[in-house]
Amino acid sequence: MHFAMPPRKTSQPPPYARASRSSPIRRKQLQFVALTGCTLLLLIYLAIRLFGSSIERAPPGTPEVVVVTLLDEATMSDEYRARIMENRKYYADKHGYASFFPDVSDYDYGNSPRSWAMVPALRHAMTKYPHSTYFFNLSPHSLIMNPKISLTSHVMDNKRLESIMLRDKPVVPPDSVIRTFTHLKGDKVDLVLTQDREGLCQGSFIIRRGEWAKFFLDTWFDPLYRSYNFQKAEAHALEHVVQWHPTILTKLALVPQNLINSYGVDIASRGGKEVMYKEGEFVVRLVGCELDSTRYCEKEFDMYYQQWKSYLNKGTL
Repeated sequence: MHFAMPPRKTSQPPPYARASRSSPIRRKQLQFVALTGCTLLLLIYLAIRLFGSSIERAPPGTPEVVVVTLLDEATMSDEYRARIMENRKYYADKHGYASFFPDVSDYDYGNSPRSWAMVPALRHAMTKYPHSTYFFNLSPHSLIMNPKISLTSHVMDNKRLESIMLRDKPVVPPDSVIRTFTHLKGDKVDLVLTQDREGLCQGSFIIRRGEWAKFFLDTWFDPLYRSYNFQKAEAHALEHVVQWHPTILTKLALVPQNLINSYGVDIASRGGKEVMYKEGEFVVRLVGCELDSTRYCEKEFDMYYQQWKSYLNKGTL
């Protein structure tokens, strides 16, 4: 009896045959797709973490501006400090800003002059108000005389800032070879300062919150600069940092002094009558009163304080 032989096997599968889903090639393809997808998700996550701060939204009720005034309980009377705070709070409340009053004793500035405490005070303010945009550092020996003026529209609006900034100006007068930039745009400015005839003025300036601001303040407060014993302490350190650190100069705008830093006394070496306060201007500052033994800050302050109060009582402010 003869039996039928089984059909021969062929190395060519029939055209209708399908590859096994569990073949090694198929598994490698799926692994590659999964790995690629995970990598893309990781890149997206890292991008959000790194650049998300540029699109962050401030919580409702966040003040756009914080007015920072460093007080010194050890050298100022209770009445003097109360009047300073009254002036700042009135202005801040009028515009929905915040006011912050740290004390010199809150900070460790080593053996440096007490005035250095202003720098960590600003860092402290940025920690306390992490979503606010601008920080207005104002010397305690100053008054905001015209609270109608909004700091943002008066100075920090981009188009306004571009129209008032002093371009190609010696950073330290009269003839510093380091000059302000000529083509700086308003949205690139993070530090707004004024200058008088003697140099940069650290008693009234505006800084925009951000990583650059932290870097600037940390650089300014560096122990190395504090150890130099500059004649004018943090003021001369500021001039040094601004002139010799291009990263800082690129973010600096100088504006006319009377916009945020008019003087309440006639000091010829600092500009004389030309830079003295005139009615209607934003701020009056009693520059140098705490350093001159022939002057008394509280007495000079009282004259302008009474003038400010009379404006309030008349309803003109």
